[in-house]
Amino acid sequence: MNDDNPQKLSAAEAEAHDEAVIAAAFKHLLDTYLASSHRRKADIITKAFNFAKQAHKGVRRKSGEPYILHPIAVAQVACEEIGLGSTSICAALLHDVVEDTDYTYEDIANLFGVKIANIVEGVTKISGGIFAPGASDQAETFKKLLITMSDDVRVILIKLSDRVHNMRTLASMTPAKQYKIAGETMYIYAPIADRLGLNKIKTELENLSFKYEHPDEYKEICQQIEEARPQIDHTFSTFTPPICRELDKLGYKYTITSRIKSPFSIWRKMQSRHISFDEVYDLLAVRIVFQPKDADHENQEAHYIYAVINDIYDHHPNRLRDWLKQPKSNGYQAIHQTFMNKSDEQGRWVEVQIRSVRMDEIAERGLAAHWKYKDATTAFDDSELERWINSIKEILDDPQPNTLDLLDTFKLNLFAREIMVFTPKGELKTVPQGSTVLDFAFSIHTTIGTHCMGAKVNQKLVPRHYALKSGDQVEIITSATQHVSPEWLTYAHTAKARGKIQAILRRQNRELARTGEQMLQAWLESKNRRVNSSHISRLCTYYGKRTPEELFLAVAGGQVTLDDEAAYFLRGRRHYKGWKRFVPFIHAKVKEEEKSQSTHTDFYAGINRKNTFVVTEETLPAVTIAPCCHPVPGDNILGFIPETTDRLEIHHRACDVATELKARYGKGILDAAWDLHSAHPFRTTIHISGFDDIGVLYAIAQMLKEMSVHPVHRITLDTQDGTFEGDIVLSVAHRDDIASICKKLRAIENVADAHRAPLSKKH
Repeated sequence: MNDDNPQKLSAAEAEAHDEAVIAAAFKHLLDTYLASSHRRKADIITKAFNFAKQAHKGVRRKSGEPYILHPIAVAQVACEEIGLGSTSICAALLHDVVEDTDYTYEDIANLFGVKIANIVEGVTKISGGIFAPGASDQAETFKKLLITMSDDVRVILIKLSDRVHNMRTLASMTPAKQYKIAGETMYIYAPIADRLGLNKIKTELENLSFKYEHPDEYKEICQQIEEARPQIDHTFSTFTPPICRELDKLGYKYTITSRIKSPFSIWRKMQSRHISFDEVYDLLAVRIVFQPKDADHENQEAHYIYAVINDIYDHHPNRLRDWLKQPKSNGYQAIHQTFMNKSDEQGRWVEVQIRSVRMDEIAERGLAAHWKYKDATTAFDDSELERWINSIKEILDDPQPNTLDLLDTFKLNLFAREIMVFTPKGELKTVPQGSTVLDFAFSIHTTIGTHCMGAKVNQKLVPRHYALKSGDQVEIITSATQHVSPEWLTYAHTAKARGKIQAILRRQNRELARTGEQMLQAWLESKNRRVNSSHISRLCTYYGKRTPEELFLAVAGGQVTLDDEAAYFLRGRRHYKGWKRFVPFIHAKVKEEEKSQSTHTDFYAGINRKNTFVVTEETLPAVTIAPCCHPVPGDNILGFIPETTDRLEIHHRACDVATELKARYGKGILDAAWDLHSAHPFRTTIHISGFDDIGVLYAIAQMLKEMSVHPVHRITLDTQDGTFEGDIVLSVAHRDDIASICKKLRAIENVADAHRAPLSKKH
């Protein structure tokens, strides 16, 4: 009898096997907690476990294992990998009870207290959409998460623990579910983990998302890493001994370890820089974690260790990164520098990371784990995290923001690199990289942003859209007569500025709409027509407006004219000139929509979203090849069916638009694959660059002719300072054709590079 295979056991034996597995998992959790520095509250953790076990009794996950193993695993991540205490562990054990069983928030509050109940409620998913009818369930869930998180950061930490375990067990899900969960993980949860300093969790979430979205590329890179491992080990073994000898002489206690770049990071660099695996030179990083001799001077000691290594090896002139005095927003502190390994016959560059034990703990387990719930004597600086939590509250200040806009705004706020600028009085301010004068004005105060005219940057006048650089001294110039206008959204890049501008514009639009409504009412009364919803609806149709608010705004803004033709239309008369123009347009549009709907409605209704949709000669006419990414046969693809229309879009899996769709509208995602046996033209773009010379364009055209590339839609080349770059828009039958064309293009004299253009972020 094989105890590891309960499917072959009797019912009683299988139940006993499950009980043993559950008991072992909970014991491991309890042992981990008791070995931590938290106060001993094992009783309430055991009580929460027993309650959750009873609540989920008889329920199994898709993988077939007892459901209670999932909350135990989530609690294990929260305890072991993030370092949370008994309150969070209890909430993790109970996090699915309210959602999946008959127990309520009140039951949890009565048994375990309001604090645990509030965290459980924050993690619980939305059912039925309580914020906005018809909005994305995923976005609404996330909005609720943010609202609760702004009061208690442990909500998002448990949600991240939940997401980690869901990603670890994603293999049991259908491909469509895998894409949905992996997509929203990459779009939202991995950046949140990064923002909270949970580097290990962030890396794992990215790698698991990559594994399920691009399985072939993931396997290939993992195999290449394994093949390169002997060389990496050799580099480490030759590079580190001189460093160890010097640190030993200085009497430091330290650990020195190797860190291999993650598969996702390697793939992302290969994609963004259009290079091969062999050209990724920073596969290896050497991490030095030291115990400072004097905790008050650990920054100086880190610089001293850097100086010691600098005496041993030559450093890269452009690769120094010093986050000691000014940590990253997530609390990360370290010195990074790249050195030349002179002991290596091939002279490879090696990145060295230097940080203290304290810095290492924050880097691996996150600043959030030490926020407010640690002992009051903790040495960790939580000001950055508190500022970030406060920025979330600012985003949520608007009482009725569009939920999907909120998702985008929060995504904007998640992670931009930061720069340092100075106020006129010399005060140092941290702002996201790419911030404009307008962004900086709103970061100081909403009123200053609202009336911003421009600024003096380093004593020179600059406009609102001027992009700030690190070290700039900025003095905002305001005027009482200056007010927000819609084009300001093109100048603003930070979440706070865009959120405030959108809120002000919504308020202005509401006031303008009220004016338009009053104008419309006065006009209707002058035409002896009643002011009712029927007449307003008919006028919306006449003027081509989707909602009454759009009509009111157009009336107030003068975009539509309330005239006698509109009055005739309200009376149902059709002999005036406006009607003659209007009716054929409407009839043609209706007939076109009816024809399209009758052709494909039954087809879409018959799609089984749990199965893989196959693009064949028969199904190709019924699908839309997404213009944002132009996938071609051979690409990894997925399908998306919008809730509001009968349309099936085919996207490249790496498309940014598809990533947003997975995070926003996961229910519409389905797995897709190609199975075309005859050649069909698919549009694609090849980006080309090189040295400008006579005959280059002719050589390109001649090569395309020799390869019988047809059709070539457009060739655009721009020249500057003896170089050129541009795009060739053409049609191909398969991804392999793109590779062949690029190879031939790169073989042309003076052509330096040719590669498939990056996937567009916009439709």
